[in-house]
Amino acid sequence: MRTFKVLSALLSYPTEALIDAVPEFLAVLDAERLVPAARRGAVDGLIEEIAVGDLYDLQERYGLLFDRSKTLALHLFEHVHGESRDRGQAMVDLKAMYENAGLVIAANELPDYVPLFLEFLSTRPLAEARELLGQTAHILAALAERLGRRQSNYGAVFDALVAIASEAPRRDIVDELLKSPDTDPMDLVALDAAWEEEEVRFGPGAQGQGACGHEGLIAKLRHARRAVDPAPSPLR
Repeated sequence: MRTFKVLSALLSYPTEALIDAVPEFLAVLDAERLVPAARRGAVDGLIEEIAVGDLYDLQERYGLLFDRSKTLALHLFEHVHGESRDRGQAMVDLKAMYENAGLVIAANELPDYVPLFLEFLSTRPLAEARELLGQTAHILAALAERLGRRQSNYGAVFDALVAIASEAPRRDIVDELLKSPDTDPMDLVALDAAWEEEEVRFGPGAQGQGACGHEGLIAKLRHARRAVDPAPSPLR
């Protein structure tokens, strides 16, 4: 579904090419109707903001949100593993899943980068894409809430993804993810301290389970089956 490509682009660093593509974004969303009507208006609001905004301002705002705030990081495993070893293995598994499905990523791209993850979903059958989104719904919902606190239209993308996902996020896990305080992007000392914190944990033994759902994203990464291959797979 090209809708996932549109949502991926909206979460990417603003460029002239992104602004020029706005009419195509609207056409895709109108044609596929994957974004629920209740969420479409907010997504259109972000698209309009990008279309009419000054490029420098858009880039500065994007950097303050996603590059200088750990709690808004656009890397899925950052929110559950931090810099622990578990994150490294999860990266390896996720990259293998992409490549086994025919998506080769550049050496400098991290597999858990949300826009890249959405690009991958755009290549999968819709039912599979919705199931994979469901495995990350808790992270997506937490990001949506944090962006809502900052009155950022970028939250609309995450709200739309949660609505598309096959599994609703569990409120208790979302609340646990939201316990980390939001830092002021201009407070460099606080930012440095935040990046040194340990990974999020949920109860005894949680590190081995991951924290994206009741079964855990990493467990699914390692033990489920891939649609394109009968061997054990990372993310199904």
